[in-house]
Amino acid sequence: MKLALIGTGKIIADALVALQPIDAIERRAIFARPHSRAKGAALAAQYGIAAVYTDYAALLAQADIDTVYIGLVNSAHFSYGKQALEAGKNVIMEKPFTGTLAEARELVALAREKNLYIFEAITVLHTPVFQRMRAGLPRLGRVRMLLGNYSQYSSRYDAYLEGEVSHAFDAAYLGGALRDINVYNIHYAAALFGLPRAVHYYPNRGFNGIDTSGTLVMEYDGFSAVCTGAKDSDSPCYLSVQGEKGWMRIDGKPNVAPNLTLSCAREGVDGVTRDAAGAVVRGTETETFVPETGEHRMTQEFRDFARIADTGDRAEADRLAAETLAVMQIIEDALQDA
Repeated sequence: MKLALIGTGKIIADALVALQPIDAIERRAIFARPHSRAKGAALAAQYGIAAVYTDYAALLAQADIDTVYIGLVNSAHFSYGKQALEAGKNVIMEKPFTGTLAEARELVALAREKNLYIFEAITVLHTPVFQRMRAGLPRLGRVRMLLGNYSQYSSRYDAYLEGEVSHAFDAAYLGGALRDINVYNIHYAAALFGLPRAVHYYPNRGFNGIDTSGTLVMEYDGFSAVCTGAKDSDSPCYLSVQGEKGWMRIDGKPNVAPNLTLSCAREGVDGVTRDAAGAVVRGTETETFVPETGEHRMTQEFRDFARIADTGDRAEADRLAAETLAVMQIIEDALQDA
């Protein structure tokens, strides 16, 4: 993969660190807006990137690349992604994918039409923890609840309270807690269980109407997924799935997924016993998994994208695209409900 990085913000700096151990990806160019050219040049010098562009059309036409990674403000995702696909480039798009479901569908359809690949850079689907969750899900029996909380006091919230509205708290730039932080919880639900039959969103709104925090309730057959995301307050983060035969839980930020504990009925134990007080005593076994890769949280997703594009794994690309479209459907339904 011959990659151009689009943007110069924190997520691009993170991506450059994450890309370092991946031999299958060559970092060929970086795009900076004209006022950020010095920042782009500094990143290029630090990471050995040959070309810096301030004209996006020129980059797409001239740079020796086959893929762009778009790490710009949320509201720019659709236009920059579409322009890249029309120029014959694969696209890796930061979350949230686009502003609307219609835009997401348009980009996915355009990529397929041109035999290109488009991916949403959402770390949670590419972690060993998530793979363990998917494998362990049948052991929980009938699922009864998903609970997720990703709350992180924003470094920009104090300024927001003083009336300074950054992109993260501006609806015009597709900011807000649902799109920016709760989206990780939504991806777990959509990837494990698909589309819910009903969606309800209960936002806490700031002075300009943006959701500074909120709770999303997704109704599935037989259970609910209740997901909280907050940029105006902090708390320990987690994600858990409960079933009639056990539970599994991530303790920590869902986008990092630092561990997974799985506790369920011991295999071969069908019934229950009761203690002297009449309480149910189950035969259970509990195991905790902690990944030992030591890699940046974004490294595996880039490695996966390069493998899919380089090997032409269209089935996997389509599966990931379908999951992205499901999340976009949920976000759109939530915003309409609110």
